[in-house]
Amino acid sequence: MQVNLHEPWQIGTVRIPSRLVLAPMAGVSVQAFRRQGRRFGAGLVCSEMVSCAGLQHGNERTLGYLRIASDERPLAVQIFGSEPGVMAEAARMVEDAGADIVDINFGCPVRKVTKTGAGATLLDDPDRACRVVEAVASAVSVPVTVKLRRGLENGSRACLTVGPRVVEAGAASLTLHPRSAKQMYTGTADHSLTAELVSLVEVPVVASGDIVSHARAQAVLASTGASAVMVGRAAQGNPWSLREILEDESVEPSREEVAAELILFMRETVRELGEHRATGFLKKFYGWYLGHGRFPRAFKAELTQLPTIAEVESRLFAAVPGTRFVLARLEETLPQGDEVLLDLPISIYGGG
Repeated sequence: MQVNLHEPWQIGTVRIPSRLVLAPMAGVSVQAFRRQGRRFGAGLVCSEMVSCAGLQHGNERTLGYLRIASDERPLAVQIFGSEPGVMAEAARMVEDAGADIVDINFGCPVRKVTKTGAGATLLDDPDRACRVVEAVASAVSVPVTVKLRRGLENGSRACLTVGPRVVEAGAASLTLHPRSAKQMYTGTADHSLTAELVSLVEVPVVASGDIVSHARAQAVLASTGASAVMVGRAAQGNPWSLREILEDESVEPSREEVAAELILFMRETVRELGEHRATGFLKKFYGWYLGHGRFPRAFKAELTQLPTIAEVESRLFAAVPGTRFVLARLEETLPQGDEVLLDLPISIYGGG
């Protein structure tokens, strides 16, 4: 049975306008990425993981600043930590700042996070996981959601134990990435686990992992009964993949469109992060945008060697002269007088 991916759905009181969710990804999910995701059809976008300890201590050396604009809502702000009281206070700060959903990360496999007892580690400590969810759900009035992996070890089924329990503790929705923390992003996502989780809970479940095409999204939704699919790495430097998943129309963008989207992304990222941070941060995006056979490999490498973002922009304009006209048309469609709703530090740690 075909699912209409444009059909709206609900997480608690929050209406999500499509069944496509853009994943939270460390070092990727800046405001420019989220706003772009909404333009290309994502119904819900997510921040990078916010360190609750970072919010508590204001450690600016390891934190950036997250800003939420009106045109990216609804937006989930994802928090991580292991102390219920600290998590609850962070959740209150996030809600007060204007987030629509508080998402708790119980899926991050990165050592910097798991060694603190946070992220995927909590899948092996369901009692603490439930205390965290209960504390957060009691502290805020917006819906609380939880992102899970299958477990720490390959073959683990911990998510099927932890998932129903955190729903009882107050989670309004679950997202399952059915790989183990040990797998990281290798192998394939076992969505038979997603189907089992759907059968165990009465809240919406979002299926995450290996959603790379319209056909795959449809197959996962049909086989699991999930309410939505989450797209992550497929959208890195390739927002057109979101449109293809939604519409089942694989239309390769022109070189002018690619360059225009990249330049807009660069400008918005500089506005958010500042020139110095953005210069290094953007280098990986050059390869992502210009890959897929769109530009020669040597050209991508050349851009990463340019010392300033202004020089990268000039080189793109020179290589693809029609970009200026496409960019001008694109900018005309963007909202004017953007309102900044949230300005909070976020973790630079890796996400799950």
